[in-house]
Amino acid sequence: MKTLNKEICNKPERKVKVLQFGEGNFLRAFVDWIIQTMNDKQVFDGGVCVVQPMPQGRVDALAAQDGLYTLYLQGLQNGEKVRTHQVIDVLQDFVNPFTDYAKYLDYAKSEDLEFVISNTTEAGIAYDETDTDLTVTPHSFPGKLLALLKARYEHFNGDPNKGLEIIPCELIDSNGDTLKEVLVKLAHHLNLEPAFIDWMVNANRYYNTLVDRIVPGYPRDNYEECWNELGYVDNNMVVGEIFHLWVIDGPKGLEDKLPAPKAGLNVLYVDSIKPYKERKVKILNGSHTCLVPVSYLAGIDTVGETMADPQISKFVKEYMYDEIIPTIKLPHDDMVNFANSVCDRYANPFVHHELMSIALNHFTKFKTRNLQVVLDNLTTLNHFPTHVLFSLAALIAFYRGKRGNEDIKLQDNPEYLEFFKNLWKNTDDSIESYREIVTKVLGYKEHWDVDLNTFPYVTDFVTDSLYLIETKGMREALKEKVGC
Repeated sequence: MKTLNKEICNKPERKVKVLQFGEGNFLRAFVDWIIQTMNDKQVFDGGVCVVQPMPQGRVDALAAQDGLYTLYLQGLQNGEKVRTHQVIDVLQDFVNPFTDYAKYLDYAKSEDLEFVISNTTEAGIAYDETDTDLTVTPHSFPGKLLALLKARYEHFNGDPNKGLEIIPCELIDSNGDTLKEVLVKLAHHLNLEPAFIDWMVNANRYYNTLVDRIVPGYPRDNYEECWNELGYVDNNMVVGEIFHLWVIDGPKGLEDKLPAPKAGLNVLYVDSIKPYKERKVKILNGSHTCLVPVSYLAGIDTVGETMADPQISKFVKEYMYDEIIPTIKLPHDDMVNFANSVCDRYANPFVHHELMSIALNHFTKFKTRNLQVVLDNLTTLNHFPTHVLFSLAALIAFYRGKRGNEDIKLQDNPEYLEFFKNLWKNTDDSIESYREIVTKVLGYKEHWDVDLNTFPYVTDFVTDSLYLIETKGMREALKEKVGC
């Protein structure tokens, strides 16, 4: 078979409007697909130049296929199994700034360039004080971007209309604001002229974003099957889930330039990203954390099997709808739709998501993802959250390190592993010994920043739940304590 290129698939030539830092699977299955969709729906007309942010990368492999690659999207949509594929043709040019710095800086002079989009990992937006010479390729992503902006400022003589829309997708809080702060700090470190720094801050616009799509990446387990289906070799294939969400906040006007909603895409331009991040952390990440010890100790190994199990899936859904959703200040219907989409994602038949792979650092995850749900229910809502507290009891049982006769390979901070090891080694399996364990866990203020024993009925409920889990098993405990 021939390898995918322009001889196999026609590729339209478009002006490069987007400079994209990063050539990885996520950007190609998410941002580039969004641009493709907007182009196809004729609400946008632009191409992408991919900048390789690290010395090692894949721009040569992408260029070898003329920037063409196949995207598979697969999952559940409205309860139906869906699997589609399409060729993405938006990648127009490729730059490795470590081997061709001049070509990279030439993009600063482009009249067509409007957007900078990045995903350079969580560590990518970081201040590097060694980036002191912009005449050679800077090490860091902010250093490279600073060099580009300085070259653009100089080429256009500080024209305030030549600023760019800068949209980072790195998974850190306030990614746009953080990137701008790092750029300013680096510019001052290099003693760049105040007029340029003012232009960099005010002529360019920086956006905070939240991105959400699971992208497994290249289908290594069945790539030959995919090639046979497609009729060509594609070394740059990428697989993603059906669901997508891009939330963007920042200066007004971006939606006019990047009209993704007009193409039917789940891209939201909002005044504050905070409630959407809270929604994702509590519903998606938090329900993951809640279900793991419950499902695993019930004898289940994957997320998909969890959602196929009537008892455990009922537990997960009731936690989402009854205990999480009331704590978030977004329209109720939007919350329900998001929760429904999460359930579909969990049940995705194309994804084999091991529970133990998401059990890493679970004690910490419970604090960051689930503790606020506990506190909001007990204080603000005056509601006793049985499901999340039952999950906490299951977590304590999980950290005993046993599922029947099988050892659980716990992975967490050594301090926490030692804490639970010491708690469990002297238990005599009496209700009193379980209460002692629970009291110490709930009172671990160094971890929780609060003594959970001070809330009425919490210690009793978690103790009773743990006792039932250990003496009657997870499924019987679920029936008795939460009615599942």
